[in-house]
Amino acid sequence: MPAVDVAGEFETIQRLFAPLAHPDWGRGLADDVAVVPSRTGHDLVLTKDAIVEGVHFLATDPLDTVARKLMRVNLSDLASKGADPFGYLLACHWSSRCGWPERMAFADGLRADQSVFGVSLLGGDTVNTPGPASFSMTLLGWIPTGRTVSRAGARPGDLVFVTGSIGDGWLGLEGVQGRLSLDAGQVSALSAHYRTPTPRVDFALPIRGMATAAIDVSDGLIADLEHLAAASGVRVEIDLETVPLSAAAQAWFDGQADERAALEKLVTGGDDYEIAFTAPARDEARLRREAALRHLRLTRIGRVTTGQGIAAGFGGRPVTFVRGGFRHG
Repeated sequence: MPAVDVAGEFETIQRLFAPLAHPDWGRGLADDVAVVPSRTGHDLVLTKDAIVEGVHFLATDPLDTVARKLMRVNLSDLASKGADPFGYLLACHWSSRCGWPERMAFADGLRADQSVFGVSLLGGDTVNTPGPASFSMTLLGWIPTGRTVSRAGARPGDLVFVTGSIGDGWLGLEGVQGRLSLDAGQVSALSAHYRTPTPRVDFALPIRGMATAAIDVSDGLIADLEHLAAASGVRVEIDLETVPLSAAAQAWFDGQADERAALEKLVTGGDDYEIAFTAPARDEARLRREAALRHLRLTRIGRVTTGQGIAAGFGGRPVTFVRGGFRHG
C-alpha cells in the first residue's frame, strides 16, 4: 500500500479539530487541559466508549459515519442516565488507511453531529498506529444533583419498557455485509441504523423523571436487561411477542422459517442504542404521553418481580438463550 499523505499531529489538531472546540473551555486545543467550570445544583456525568475497526465498524465504512457512531453510542449512555450532554474528549488512533481526506471526513462527521446534539470538543489526542484504526470518546453531561438514573433501582411491581425498535442494529450489520434478502430501501434503512444509530437524547428528561432503572441497549436487549436485573437484585420477565420491530425487521422476521431462532438473533444482536428501563405502573400513561410528544415509539415489554435474572417467554413457553448478547473482551 502506498504511503498516505497526511499532516502531522499538530496540524491535524489545528486544521481539523480546533474549529470543533468549545470557544472557552477547550482553550482552542492549544493547551494540555480543558477547564470546565462547575454548574451549581448539578452533578457532572461522564461516559466513555471506544470503537475499533473490524469489531465495531467495518474497514470499508466511511469515516464520517464512524465519527458519528462514536458520538452517538456515547450519547446513548448519557440519555439512559437522564443526563444532558455538553462536551467531549476525543482520542484518534489513525491507521495507514487514514489519509488526509479520511481524517477530514471524520472531522466532518463530528461537526455534523455537534450541530445536531449541541456538544463541543474539549480536548484529546491524536496518534498513528500500525494496527487497525480505533477511536475513543469521553462524553460529559450535566444532571440535577442526585437525579442520575442507575441500573440498580428497579423494584418488584415496576413495568419494563423499551424505546424505538429492537434488532435493527444486528440486521444493519448483516445488510452492510450483503447478507440480507430484502428490498433495497429496507437494506438501506437498516444499514443506516447500524452506521449512525439514533440516541434517545430527547427522552432523557422523562427517564430521569420517572424511570427507576435504565440502560442503553448496546450489547443486546436480553444481555442488557440481565445487567439491569443483576444490579437491581430483581427478576425481569419479558414477553418476547411484544418486542417492537421496525417495518424492515418485521419483513425479515416474516421471511424466517424458525420464528424463535429469528427472534433470538434480534434480541441478542446488539447495536440498537435504544433505552430499556423500568418504571412504576402508575407512570405508564404519562410516559406514553411524553413519548408521543416526541414522536417516539414506546413499548411495554415486561415486568419486574422478586427473584433474580431474566425470564423470557414466547408463545406461552419459556425461552432460554445460548448467550444474551455481545461479549466484550
